[in-house]
Amino acid sequence: MSKNQNTFIKKQKAELKKRKQKEKLEKKLERKAQPKDGSLDNMIAYVDEFGNFSDTPPEPPIVKKTNSTQTNQNRVKTNQNFRNHE
Repeated sequence: MSKNQNTFIKKQKAELKKRKQKEKLEKKLERKAQPKDGSLDNMIAYVDEFGNFSDTPPEPPIVKKTNSTQTNQNRVKTNQNFRNHE
């Protein structure tokens, strides 16, 4: 009786293996049938200041314009102070 059980188990394993191979092939064909859209625009995600992901780029921050002559004068003063300490 054990011989009959062994052949029955072998048949079940063979059927299971064929079924799995068939399912795997079907999944493979489904993946190939789907259009691939691997463009860079679809893969980019942006992170806002709160750490949330979004598809749209964040708005650029508003930069305050400073008086360039005032900034240059501060640099000259700093350089003069540095030279005096040498």
